[in-house]
This record gives sequence, structure tokens and C-alpha cells, in this order.
Amino acid sequence: MWGIVPAAGRGSRIQPLAFSKELLPVGSRVDHGIERPCAVSEYLLERMVRAGADRLCFVISPGKSDILEYFGDCYGAAAIAYVVQPNADGLCDAIFRAASVISPDRPVLVGLPDTVWFPRGALAELSDDQLSFLLFPVDRPELFDAVLLDEADRVLEIQVKRPDAQSHWIWGAFKMPGPVFFALRQLWLDRDRSDEYFGTLINAYIAAGGTAVGVKAGLSYVDVGTLNGYREAMSLLNSDAQPDDSTDAAMAPLWPAGLPRTAGVRPEGVVR
Repeated sequence: MWGIVPAAGRGSRIQPLAFSKELLPVGSRVDHGIERPCAVSEYLLERMVRAGADRLCFVISPGKSDILEYFGDCYGAAAIAYVVQPNADGLCDAIFRAASVISPDRPVLVGLPDTVWFPRGALAELSDDQLSFLLFPVDRPELFDAVLLDEADRVLEIQVKRPDAQSHWIWGAFKMPGPVFFALRQLWLDRDRSDEYFGTLINAYIAAGGTAVGVKAGLSYVDVGTLNGYREAMSLLNSDAQPDDSTDAAMAPLWPAGLPRTAGVRPEGVVR
């Protein structure tokens, strides 16, 4: 399974930084008994690997070589590939840049690398055979992409950052079979790449007869792309009321930043 990590954005909401926003230290991890800062994007990678992703694709802008330097060629047992989005042309453009390395026979996970959410294992609740969105309840859905469902949890509409959002459930990640990924990409191309947001593309996909489901398996979701979001994430990670066990021994292994990779040896890590 592939995990796509769109990381080409400028991060203007939380600038100035001297590095890519995806490397913003949020919380910490423990490697060999030593506590180290944890880059915010590691939370998404850990959750993708936990859900079965064995290949990861970072989509980066030309100036984000620090992400490559930080993660190198793997995250735990998952190999990492990198593709470049030359210009900041929106989420759809970023996601479909990964088509150059993904094959149709593999399912695809997509998440946002500047978010922290719980429970860690929620991606495993998504369907293997259809487009499915991992949903989280939030107080201010107008800041996100609200998802309207019917009584069978089929997606009726995605309301992209609408002040009058009719649902407090938003998507935080999604999964699809490989053929659906390429069908969506073709639809995006047929629409002259006019969809900047993934939600508007999905609305067109549904209008054309496509189907998607929403899975209400998320409990908490924080966008770390703003200063207030950063504070909320730190508060959540420092809270005793995290929605699942923060010391789960089944956590995917990590490569500590700055340490050499040794063939056949994987350090144990716990993000908290």
C-alpha cells in the first residue's frame, strides 16, 4: 500500500520558519531510551505504516530538500519516494503528482502532514475496496472540509471551507483502491485541472456516478499549520486524556533524525 504525503505547501500561516513546516517539532519520541523532538509529519507517517503502508511518497516543492535530508529513503520498514510539485497549484495537483510512482494494483492512503489526530489506528477502519474518508468531529467545520453523509454513511457532498457548513464532521485522511486513484486523476484532467481542493473534485466524481463513504472513526483532530493549532496540538499531546494509549508497544519503528542507518537494524521508537 502507498501512502501519499502532500508536503509542497508554503506554510504561510505559521511563518517565519527556518525549515519546512512539516519538520516543525511537535511533542517527542523515545529512541533507545532517549527522548528526542518529533517532527509533526512523523505522526502521519506512523499512522500510515500502522495501517499497512509499505511505501510512502512525499510530494515536495523544489525548495524543500530538508524533508529529504530528514527522512532519507525510509521510515521504519516503509520505503520513501519523492516527487516534486514545481508550483503551489493546490492539493489535487500535489496528490496526483504521485501518479508517476504509483501502480494501479496498490491501494492508496492520503493524509496531511501538518496535522495531529487520534486514535492512531483509525486508518485501519477505512475500506479496502472503495473511496473512504476518515472523519473527525470539530467545533468549527467552516475552517475545514465538512462531509455530508446519508443514512448509509455514503458521501453526499463535501463542503469546502463553507461558513454555513451543515456537518461538524470533517475529513482528515482518505483511502482508495489504485484504480479509483487513477479514475479521479483522469476526471481532474478532464476538468482542465480546475479543482484546487480535493473536495470539489469529489463532488464532481459523485455527480458523475462515483461513490464514497465516510467513516466516523476519528476522535480528535488538530491542524498544526497555525500558531493556535500548534498550541492545541501541544496541549493534546501533553494531556492525560489522549484518546488512545500513547505508549503502545506496537508503534511503528522510526529512524532517529541525524543517526546513521545500519543495514538490518531498526531502532524502536514511541511517539508521544
